[in-house]
Amino acid sequence: MARHPDGWRESCWTSSTSSESSCSRLSSGSSAGGSRSCDRLRCDQCPARGRRDRVPGRRPGEAGALLVVVWLFVAQLATLALILAIAYRPLGDYLARVFTSQKDLRVERGVYRMIGVDPASEQSWPAYLRGVLAFSVVGILIVYGLQRLQEFLPYALGLPAVPEGLAFNTAISFVTNTNWQSYSPEATMGYTVQLAGLAVQNFVSAAVGIAVAVALVRGFARRSSGTIGNFWVDLLRATVRVLLPLSVIAAVVLIAGGTIQNVAGFHDVTTLTGATQSIPGGPVASQEAIKLLGTNGGGFFNANSAHPFENPTAWTNLVEIVLMLLIPFSLPRAFGTMVGDRRQGYAILATMGVLFLGSLAAMTAFELSSGSLEGKEQAFGTLGSTLFTTTSTLTSTGAVNSMLDSYSPLGGMMAMINMMLGEVAPGGVGAGLYGMLVIAVIAVFIAGLMVGRTPEYLGKKLGPREIKLASLYILTTPTLVLVGTGLSFAIPAIRADVEKTSIFNPGLHGFSEVLYAFTSAANNNGSAFAGLTANTPWLNAALGTAMFLGRFLPIVFVLALAGSLAGQAKIPATAGTLPTHRPQFVGLLVGTVLLVSALTYFPVLALGPLAEGLQ
Repeated sequence: MARHPDGWRESCWTSSTSSESSCSRLSSGSSAGGSRSCDRLRCDQCPARGRRDRVPGRRPGEAGALLVVVWLFVAQLATLALILAIAYRPLGDYLARVFTSQKDLRVERGVYRMIGVDPASEQSWPAYLRGVLAFSVVGILIVYGLQRLQEFLPYALGLPAVPEGLAFNTAISFVTNTNWQSYSPEATMGYTVQLAGLAVQNFVSAAVGIAVAVALVRGFARRSSGTIGNFWVDLLRATVRVLLPLSVIAAVVLIAGGTIQNVAGFHDVTTLTGATQSIPGGPVASQEAIKLLGTNGGGFFNANSAHPFENPTAWTNLVEIVLMLLIPFSLPRAFGTMVGDRRQGYAILATMGVLFLGSLAAMTAFELSSGSLEGKEQAFGTLGSTLFTTTSTLTSTGAVNSMLDSYSPLGGMMAMINMMLGEVAPGGVGAGLYGMLVIAVIAVFIAGLMVGRTPEYLGKKLGPREIKLASLYILTTPTLVLVGTGLSFAIPAIRADVEKTSIFNPGLHGFSEVLYAFTSAANNNGSAFAGLTANTPWLNAALGTAMFLGRFLPIVFVLALAGSLAGQAKIPATAGTLPTHRPQFVGLLVGTVLLVSALTYFPVLALGPLAEGLQ
């Protein structure tokens, strides 16, 4: 064994009881903690050892270990990019065919007969909107009713009915694709509510988002038309032809990776220490698949994707990230195909990609610089956690594989900023695409003001009506976030209640927790700084209202914009028309997203996470 220059010998740990006396006398200045009680003893204090007993005197250097971690992260990113690139063209083209095909599947024709819908008929934008709202309100009532009647349902696991306020909040949460959870799922929801209520909404709420996005794309693609499609046809096709088959494949992959799938209840087992522990079961893989594929995010367990039964290994973690990004990153291809210019889809895709990579780099840098592993699953590490969190908060999924409340102040701020960008990089299924197209309308308008031309996008003139609708869309979510957060602290009675019953991290971080909650609710994300106790009358009502308005007010403006655009004739491009497929336009889009978000949210961020990070 090599001798240290100052007469010390490294790593001479031994478990031999016969040498206990010689190894028990630690040298002055050496650490008495840890398991290596004989490290850095003088050589004459260490027992004689044979060659086979020697322990390596040198460990891998920190630089080498860091290099391995970085290369693994780069390999993970490269694999993710490769999978998404391979899926982009076939899935995007398939999505375009689904919503332009004139043929109906046999199962679809059966459903149309049951509900009395003529698939050949089309709807104006007000009729389309009425379909969206009616379907969603009925969904809220059904999910609410199932929760209130839970104790009478099969597979309730002996759980009581869900209280009124929590049932109201949860019903709105899942119908709006938010999946905000103010409860512990395994201790609150039985399997019937999970499957017949929440899982069904995971499918159809995602399908509603896709349908609205397709309606807006038709608005750009059609000429002098009074209709934008049929909501019931779009809803059914998105569910039957897209979400169901992909979810089946994803569930099988997750089961192969170790995610559980059964209808068993809790199993009481005796641990090695003699204590009794309850091990949960449940149909997890099937719900995990659509939770991620539909950018829903609600976990089967309270720990969400940090739970080993939902996300057991590092490679299932990568699979879950792929599922969150698969449809949102493929929809730009469908958009380009449907409007007849795939270059437009590439421009939207590039904008989403630039924002995604920038956010990932910033969050990862902040978390690595803090060095904190609190709240992070060691199987994923800091890099696997930040990649998952960036994906989840940028896609409106809201799932977590680490506890965001334990992130550094600036790392947690990046999760907030991801939502404050408007969920457009790439955003939720459907919602991300129509959000980015509204941003494109604003960007073209700004460019038109700079050159003194009437703005036009994809051959459609953007007049006062279109700009007003786009502006109302942009203003809706920030208004809900800022008003909700402000009321929670401005009204003395509400503030006292929030500080007493909800905030257990007072000061700047407590403010950040409330701000995060309203940001997540209004943007239909669903993630949380979980240190905030949100199952209170005020937060159940306020966050439920923010989720409802944050979902359906933007949809109203998007469908009105789609109807206005569909009624216009195409304008031929001229020499003065702004090219919207070039890198310059991508830069304009990125700048518009960042500028609008910064002007809107910087003051409130300065009161919370920025101040906390700088103190």
